[in-house]
Amino acid sequence: MFTKILIANRGEIACRVAATARRLGVRTVAVYSDADASAKHVAACDEAVHIGGSAPKDSYLQWERIIEAAKATGAQAIHPGYGFLSENDAFANACANAGIAFIGPPASAILAMGLKAESKQLMEKAGVPLVPGYHAADQDPALLQREANRIGYPVLIKASAGGGGKGMRAVDKAEDFEAALASCQREARNSFGSDAVLIEKYVQRPRHIEIQVFGDTHGNCVYLFERDCSVQRRHQKVLEEAPAPGMTPEFRAQMGAAAVAAAKAVNYVGAGTVEFIVEQPPEGGMRFYFMEMNTRLQVEHPVTEAITGLDLVEWQLRVAGGEPLPLKQEELRIHGHAIEARICAETPDNNFLPATGTLTVYRKPDCTAFERGVVRVDDGVREGDTISPFYDSMVAKLIVHGATRAEALARMDAALAETRIVGLSTNVQFLRHVVNSPSFAQANLDTALIPREAAVLFHQDKVGLALAVASAVAQTLVAERAVEAADPFSRRDGWRPHGLTVRRFDFEYLGESLLAHLTYLHDGALQLTFGEVSGVLQFDTLPTEGGARMDLQFQGQRQTVQTWQLGEIVHVFCALGATQITEIDALAHAGVAAADGGRLTAPMPGKVLSFAVKAGDVIKKGQALAVMEAMKMEHTIAAPADGTVAELLYAPGDQVSEGAELLKITTA
Repeated sequence: MFTKILIANRGEIACRVAATARRLGVRTVAVYSDADASAKHVAACDEAVHIGGSAPKDSYLQWERIIEAAKATGAQAIHPGYGFLSENDAFANACANAGIAFIGPPASAILAMGLKAESKQLMEKAGVPLVPGYHAADQDPALLQREANRIGYPVLIKASAGGGGKGMRAVDKAEDFEAALASCQREARNSFGSDAVLIEKYVQRPRHIEIQVFGDTHGNCVYLFERDCSVQRRHQKVLEEAPAPGMTPEFRAQMGAAAVAAAKAVNYVGAGTVEFIVEQPPEGGMRFYFMEMNTRLQVEHPVTEAITGLDLVEWQLRVAGGEPLPLKQEELRIHGHAIEARICAETPDNNFLPATGTLTVYRKPDCTAFERGVVRVDDGVREGDTISPFYDSMVAKLIVHGATRAEALARMDAALAETRIVGLSTNVQFLRHVVNSPSFAQANLDTALIPREAAVLFHQDKVGLALAVASAVAQTLVAERAVEAADPFSRRDGWRPHGLTVRRFDFEYLGESLLAHLTYLHDGALQLTFGEVSGVLQFDTLPTEGGARMDLQFQGQRQTVQTWQLGEIVHVFCALGATQITEIDALAHAGVAAADGGRLTAPMPGKVLSFAVKAGDVIKKGQALAVMEAMKMEHTIAAPADGTVAELLYAPGDQVSEGAELLKITTA
């Protein structure tokens, strides 16, 4: 076993590796960028070395500096985590040349599996089933178009050197191919330095099922069962579970054997994942095809740990140190069911637009890592940390385990309900909607689940107007009572010996303005009225470590509600879900003019990649105007209304901040 390792990564995976290393008595070295100087992963390690600027290309992708840091600190090995340099064969070779162990597969295996086209040819020789497609080196656009036509639409264009959904486009008809290819190549070039692509038949009703494999330097290779990763948005995983629902022992053995054959074909060592697309034909049964091999630990590895009771990072360290695999295939067992949810800073109702900001409130459900039957949270952030535009948008991974899938589902919903994040938009409520959707609950899984269930997933507010208004009013009263306790002359109830005191509250909820009145009755009761809704508001404060926590009753509903107020926005959390309601200070807003409709601003910090229009162009509402890159993804900026482009205010390549005006539009 090593005595000191360097972790060439950041965020939750760096914290995850550090936790296992600490348990094993292995010292750790963190590396960090300017943006991560005070990050959680830096504090989680025994030592830390600064390696450059905030952008990954200036720090976490500078492998020469990382190797220098390992040498300077005496680290015997480097763990690459996932992303960044984890699948970079040049980096693995450089580690070997420097006399530092690379905690991952040999460079030859990374190279063999890193290019999708070449790996498909290799898998064909190994007898692993393949999806019909084009995987050759000739990248002439006309040839690629002809191959797509030959394969038959729909087809999938995929970056040959890529992963994580970047450089990937589905094309439904021939006339859309040219534009999709150009976009795919541009994104692939920016993300991976190569615009080579492959083309595959787009499998109907596909499931994404992957097999965890592990090899050692003694010729042993096993599979640690499967994970179903079918629930995806933008070709990126949202929820993962193990084992895959509906998997028979016979089908599992077939897929496992194919995965081991794939790993052995490249003399694989360490943790890897062989990803398959599983077809579900109308006549029944399932067929699987090789997609790719990820030559690293996967983001979703905790669900495999939960059902096997194993620590895969420990296995990585032992195998990299020359030890044989701790268990043989026949000794591996599945225990119960596990589900992982990726909590991301994004706005699902706005096409999953990434969000940045400060985690003003970040409260997690109770958890105990590595024990079955409980909740586990893997993260690399703390309350008060900032989610920046430099890295991906994931805040945390929430993992649950239960004796059955039904038990795991219930535990996941409860854990998401207990998660409190204030300060930026997240997908927590969207995840709850997915978990409770008919398709997911009944394990009717395929990669189109999210668009198929759109009606119950998007623009859903389970809290409701009545409870939102009641919670916001109660939040105000709780805050006032705290002040009144110290200063009785600050009472706001306006008590008088005759007549009733009525207070006005102005709110905005789900884009609609509303007026509420709170009447102080002589018997001490509170009558809350807005629109056609009226009722007695009752609440008792409960102990809390932040915000206001209340046992609240209104309109026949009784809920335990927790609220935080950030500026004018009241954030409401309860068992039904979470919502926001804006309490408007009428005096503060007096005289403020409406926003200029002729401005188009950046929805998040990022880089302008291109403009599709020029000054003087006539545009239509919804027309694509510009493309931005942020958090490793491309985002198209569309026209909010009909009009004419008056002026472009930036050029391709410019970095812009959130809210920056990109171009001026003269509206029709």
